[in-house]
This record gives sequence, C-alpha cells and structure tokens, in this order.
Amino acid sequence: MGTKIHACTDALSNAVRLIATGGQAGDCPQALPLLAGLHPGKVLADTAYDSDENRTYYAQNGIEAVIPSHPGRVEPVEMDAETYRNKIERFFGRLKQYRRLATRYEKTVISFLALWHIAAALDWLR
Repeated sequence: MGTKIHACTDALSNAVRLIATGGQAGDCPQALPLLAGLHPGKVLADTAYDSDENRTYYAQNGIEAVIPSHPGRVEPVEMDAETYRNKIERFFGRLKQYRRLATRYEKTVISFLALWHIAAALDWLR
C-alpha cells in the first residue's frame, strides 16, 4: 500500500494545490486536476506529466509547457532548459523534513493529506 502526493506550486515554490492518489496511479492524469481553476503562464513539470492530452490543454489555454519529453515519445518536444528548474522538488524536500510526512505514519489517506496541508501552510509562513 502506498500513497503519492501530487503538488502544484507557485513561482516561489509554495503549495497551491495538493492531491493524494494511490501509489500505483500514474502522474500524468493528475496534471489537469492540479491546474483546474488556475491560470498559470507556465507549467514546469517532470517527464511523468508529459502527454499529448496535457500539451494540447496547455496550448489551447495559452500556457507555456516547460516539460522534458517522456523517453517513450517518438518525436521529442523542445523545451527551454534555462527556465526548467525543479522548484517542486525543492518544495517536497522542505516538507519531507517533517519525519511524519517522509515516513507516512497515518493509516488513512485523508489524515495523511491533511498533514501535508498543515505542513504546506507552515511552509508558506516561513
């Protein structure tokens, strides 16, 4: 049994939205729910969030996609490597300093996600 936390952060690497899924769930289907109701100028994400569906959504909504191409992609898509900085990894690194989040002591997904929200709020206050 595992749980994945998917996060959307702002330009300062502060959490905007957190979603929990099963550990076996793919990352790519979570990209659009993370962005629902938001109007970012750019999306920086890792290769797990690269799909034609997501890229079509970004293009239709005027969002610049700064996502490395998935290794399985037949024709790699160019990206601005200068802009690509993994701020989301910095966010996860800061929050995983809380031992309870890094080791997942909670038995339910709801309580686990709630602690992530509390930690994200404390992170905003720093």
